[in-house]
Amino acid sequence: MTESTTGTADPDAVTAEVRAVPDAPYPAHWEADVVASDGATAHLRPISAADADDVVAFHGRLSDRTRYFRYFSPYPHIPERDLKNFVEVDHHDRVALVLWLGREIIAIGRYVRLAQSTAAEVAFVVRDDHQGRGLGSILLEHLAAAANECGLTRFVAEVLTENHQMVRVFRDAGFEVSRALEGSTLHLEFDIASTSRSREVQQAREQRADARSVAGVLTPRSVAVVGASPDESKIGHVVLANLLRGGFTGPVYPVHPEARSVRGVRAYPSVTDIPDDVDLAVLAVPPAEVPGVFDACLSKGVRGLVVITSGFGETGSLGLAAQRELVSDARANGMRVVGPSALGVINLAETVSLNASLAPILPPPGRVGFFCQSGALGIQILAAAADRRLGLSSFVSAGNRADLSGNDLMQYWDTDPDTDVVLLYLESFGNPRKFARVARRLARQKPVVAVKSGRHVAPGPGLAASAQPIDEAAVAAVFDQSGVIRVDSVDELFDVAQLLAHQPLPPGPRVGIVGNSTALGVLAADVVLAQGLFLARDPVDLGTSSGAEELRAAVADLLADDQCDALVVVFVPAITTDPTDHARALADAVRGAEKPVVSTFLASEGVPEVLAVHEEAVRGNGSVRRAGPQRGSIPSYPSPERAVLALSRAVRYTQWRSRPVGDFVRPEGVDVDAARAFVDGLAPGPNTLLSDEQADALLRCVGVVVAPFRRVRSADEAVAAARELGGAVVLKTADRRWRHRSDLRGVHVGLTESTAISSAYEQLVELSASDEVYVQVQAPPGIPCVVEIRDDPSFGSLVSFGLAGVVGELLGDRAYRATPLSTMDAATLVRAPRAAPLLDGYRGARRADLPALEDLVLRIGVLADAVPEIRSLVLDPVLAADRGAHPTGVTVTLGPPPGPRDAGPRRLR
Repeated sequence: MTESTTGTADPDAVTAEVRAVPDAPYPAHWEADVVASDGATAHLRPISAADADDVVAFHGRLSDRTRYFRYFSPYPHIPERDLKNFVEVDHHDRVALVLWLGREIIAIGRYVRLAQSTAAEVAFVVRDDHQGRGLGSILLEHLAAAANECGLTRFVAEVLTENHQMVRVFRDAGFEVSRALEGSTLHLEFDIASTSRSREVQQAREQRADARSVAGVLTPRSVAVVGASPDESKIGHVVLANLLRGGFTGPVYPVHPEARSVRGVRAYPSVTDIPDDVDLAVLAVPPAEVPGVFDACLSKGVRGLVVITSGFGETGSLGLAAQRELVSDARANGMRVVGPSALGVINLAETVSLNASLAPILPPPGRVGFFCQSGALGIQILAAAADRRLGLSSFVSAGNRADLSGNDLMQYWDTDPDTDVVLLYLESFGNPRKFARVARRLARQKPVVAVKSGRHVAPGPGLAASAQPIDEAAVAAVFDQSGVIRVDSVDELFDVAQLLAHQPLPPGPRVGIVGNSTALGVLAADVVLAQGLFLARDPVDLGTSSGAEELRAAVADLLADDQCDALVVVFVPAITTDPTDHARALADAVRGAEKPVVSTFLASEGVPEVLAVHEEAVRGNGSVRRAGPQRGSIPSYPSPERAVLALSRAVRYTQWRSRPVGDFVRPEGVDVDAARAFVDGLAPGPNTLLSDEQADALLRCVGVVVAPFRRVRSADEAVAAARELGGAVVLKTADRRWRHRSDLRGVHVGLTESTAISSAYEQLVELSASDEVYVQVQAPPGIPCVVEIRDDPSFGSLVSFGLAGVVGELLGDRAYRATPLSTMDAATLVRAPRAAPLLDGYRGARRADLPALEDLVLRIGVLADAVPEIRSLVLDPVLAADRGAHPTGVTVTLGPPPGPRDAGPRRLR
């Protein structure tokens, strides 16, 4: 056996086929920052010959028991020959990955290809003081990804039967593991191709690790404020004052090089001078001092940094380089970073009471989590939440978002028992594919409401009107696919949040309206219908002189109606009327209701807050927010339009959540390995346009067949090609510019006779000034459609679908979905364009084969995921016939992958 088995009786043995390759270059993308199961970070990279001394030191820190489990013998020292074999690998047939924490190795994993096979022996060992942190699972994931990339398909391992922890790593990885007992040794084998089960396990582990990582920042036991100046005008003083004023439940340590105390609290010259442990450090020092403070925090064992300091990535290339170095060093040493240029972090849970931010005004405690990037906007958001009395559970303003991001916060809120609703103010997406995946899972159980800025101007330094705008249709479609409730402004964000935080979700789209104003009732009814909702019955007008009991009875009657799913109350008190009685009556009527109620209660002076002007009535309705389906106060809005708009967004969210997720399947006949190998063989440049033959060959790898065609250069060749292909043919110019110009007849269809074929050939040559023409089998008649992989500036590659033609292009009638596509995504995609009813027998026409279209877009989605080098792929037209969907033209452009991916083993991206 080779040294890379899980255990071997002869670690000096090395197969003749395996030879060390000193300092062989390794794929840079194998290097990664990772999060352990306890939320701490580490750095993973392939081993190098320069690591020899560190490997010896690592081996020396292993216990006798761990060495025995790894090598099946005491193996107290590494012989020189073994050491050379361990650290000098070729990064192909022999791969070793090393996990570092700071300057120390804490785990090593490796595999060695078995001679003349696609299998490899795999092994890893974790330092005793880092066992139980999920490091073996991380190494296994990354080794499997590297092995797949190098053409391997299977891992084998030998494990001592008493090594229960190692057996558990393999058993719980999500692979189908076969076991065979050979004496005191278990022989394990498993295919390493990613499966739905292995991805599910991997993503569940990722969620738990990310959540614990964020919890380390939001639930510290102690906080140090570095730069806590006695000068009240300094930001460090402000942060310290907010921590003390907020009643943080742990100790707070001001750090200042000269002051003996700040705000009556003993100060320390450096973080290292603090006698107790420090979990979280808030940095409010000049940028030039941050590296020194970071080193002190590292020595102290700080797990989280909140960098209030600005002057990093937002200032240009030098600041960006300093920011990257800070984050890289932090991750490699087990830390997470919020910022730089962050407003700070807030956790209003009673057991924490953390306000490590610059925010002077805080909302009350509640069950809404909020993430934003801009610090200045964060202050406004918190003030607005306080004004509306919208309670928050936690809040993070990430500033430059160099490390901790909205994706991380969503992972945390996914399982946070104190958060029921998630609000996001997004300026950009660090990893949009991961955002779509994480948001989709989170939204299945908790509403996610988002504002996305930068609709017309790209965010970042040097904003200009000429900056690349984001494709709004694509972003909106991805939000819809993920279940994110998108709103257009911060006001709308809070409008929706107040409904979701205080009322149950609407079970359906039927809305009842009751009030004492005919005008407001009609206005509310108009908005209900305009938003695609339905009226449960005609609006109930109680009249301006109606009393509180009449309001209570009318509301109770509608809530009891099975045909009513939600209720809008519009009330304008008479000048001589005390509205408190009506508020009490309304609160009494909706107590315990399982349907949402929104109001335009103009007695609240137009402020869209919880109906808190009638404090006693609100208390009577249970203003204290409770977990679960029970809700609290009644949201009141300054106009019926805003009340109904908030309600309509909640209805659409409920409808999305009630839809089945669908299955993530790989259609029969899809060979992603062949597609991957085909593109790798082309070695594409930055903007490589494939020939039609190459594009056709690529599509065939995933089971998509373009109507067969031949290139010809004379009329006689055209006639001969038509005879070879058989049946009716199509002639079209080889010049793509003219193919879709119906006015110039770049395509001639339905040709069977030799004279017609020859004539069409001559016309096309005259049109394009080229003697090259395509002869293609005529596909069955159908409705022309367009299926496309497109490179979106915000979300990377998307699959789009629409009906072909000038009208569709002019109106932008396209639907979009992010990959991976589920069967439900494919079904909704082909039905989403406004013109889609034409495919479903509109006005008695023959119905197109919608399942065939769904199958086609699923295959294209798999291809987009497997080959990120596809920058553009256009199937135009695809003829949607009554039987089958038939592509007749394809254009493919390859280039570098478009940024961060959401595939492969776990890593911080």
